[in-house]
Amino acid sequence: MPPLAAAADPLAAWFAESARDLPWRHRRSGYHALVSELMLQQTQVSRVLEKFDTFIRRFPTATALANASEGDVLAAWQGLGYYRRARLLHAAAKAVVERHGGEVPSDVASLLALPGVGRYTAGAIASIVHGARAPIVDGNVTRVFQRLAAREGSASDRAVTDWAWREAAGFVSAAASPAASNEALMELGATVCTPANPRCLACPVSHLCAAHRTGKADRIPAPKKRAARRDLVLVCARMTRGDGAVLLEQRPTGGLWGGLWQPPTVESADGESLGAAAAAELLGLGVAVMPAGVVPFATTHRSIRFVVFEAKVRGKGAALGVHGRRWVTPRELPEFALSNAAKRVLDL
Repeated sequence: MPPLAAAADPLAAWFAESARDLPWRHRRSGYHALVSELMLQQTQVSRVLEKFDTFIRRFPTATALANASEGDVLAAWQGLGYYRRARLLHAAAKAVVERHGGEVPSDVASLLALPGVGRYTAGAIASIVHGARAPIVDGNVTRVFQRLAAREGSASDRAVTDWAWREAAGFVSAAASPAASNEALMELGATVCTPANPRCLACPVSHLCAAHRTGKADRIPAPKKRAARRDLVLVCARMTRGDGAVLLEQRPTGGLWGGLWQPPTVESADGESLGAAAAAELLGLGVAVMPAGVVPFATTHRSIRFVVFEAKVRGKGAALGVHGRRWVTPRELPEFALSNAAKRVLDL
């Protein structure tokens, strides 16, 4: 048996003793798996743990999620970032209702037809929830496989990815329990066979690992080349009323933080040199503002600086609540989906 396939059952045995207590493991269902897998994309488990139970209580079934408004879904997603995933999950729930009577399908082909569900997510749901012999490959899995086989190269290389999918098919075919072995594979990559400082002495399959045997575990896989971040300067105004309400506007649907709410904001390359009067004119406020500071924020592709101005408005500020802008009271604020960046501006 190939070394990677030979790891399937030892990993399952290890997982039975060492698995983390995660809420989506308490009661297996296609819907819980769909929600958790989309939440976990590019987001740390610790942050998902803060949101999963609350999200499920608010939308306990695919039907409940499908019937919700996009605004409600985005508001419940706050704190997880990458809001495109929330829209795809919402669209997937609608497709589940329309095509499958509200039950998340169990076969890979039907899962792949859902919005936002790729090969990995489809394989994870089919194998872990339904026991199908479906392969899975993500960053964690590829890293584990590369180390077990001492396979050189970056995990993002097409040749490495194709190789990992072939190995994953052999791995799950050899497993006595596809569900346990596949989930153990992900667990090992997340908790033991980590990108930096892998805990080889705690690994249940270190005796099968060529990288460990040859002292290469810390050099495999090769680091991925990171693209340079684009600099972006945004001028914004934190406008507040005496009752604590803040002035918000909704971003366009596409692009950065699409469809989310924010304080009045305009992109300006010269933003850091603007005076208060020029900033108020740029933002179309018609009231005097004062400088409040600069808030740095980094995304995967951008290095952003918010140049923040502020003003306290007397009365209801009705003249400012126009052109899509509206006053939102503290009680209403949780119902508005804000990016983490917008929250930082409001908290400055």
